[in-house]
Amino acid sequence: MERLKIEEIIVVEGKDDVSAVKKAVDAQILITNGYSLDAKQRNLIKKASEKKNIIVLTDSDYAGEVIRKRVEKLVGSQKCKHAFIPREQSTKNGDIGVENADESAIIEALTKARCVRSTKKDVFTVRDMFEHGLQGQDNSSETRDKLGKILGIGYCNSKQFLSRLNNFDITYEEFMNAISKI
Repeated sequence: MERLKIEEIIVVEGKDDVSAVKKAVDAQILITNGYSLDAKQRNLIKKASEKKNIIVLTDSDYAGEVIRKRVEKLVGSQKCKHAFIPREQSTKNGDIGVENADESAIIEALTKARCVRSTKKDVFTVRDMFEHGLQGQDNSSETRDKLGKILGIGYCNSKQFLSRLNNFDITYEEFMNAISKI
């Protein structure tokens, strides 16, 4: 089976992540060596981003989110896409990580990778979050999880979810289409 070719450079946390991603796609992959993102790795990622765009594919935990933000700040939001693998597709024996995801989950996350908007534009408001059950309801967490999977923006709390809706250039039509699937 021929692997999907990804033109962007994929940034992951560790060596096991590289192995999992290489099974799924044909791409250049760089590692952060975990949470620290030392000077050598920062320089390597920065230099690579001058030639190609970056896709950040980190674990769906706190450390992964911190690394994601550091890489975006390092290369600039216009050179950086974000890919998210849902927790239940990247968890094995209580361990959350890209290395635990199967090939189809990795491919889906990478094909749904999104850029952060270059200009701030608030399409979505807290009111939208309440009206569509994404905040303030007993099952809001589950609804955000489902919608995050459909839109490819991952799971997070309501404040961060609203930020991702606005920052990842999601249109209202795309949002409503995804809501109708829940």
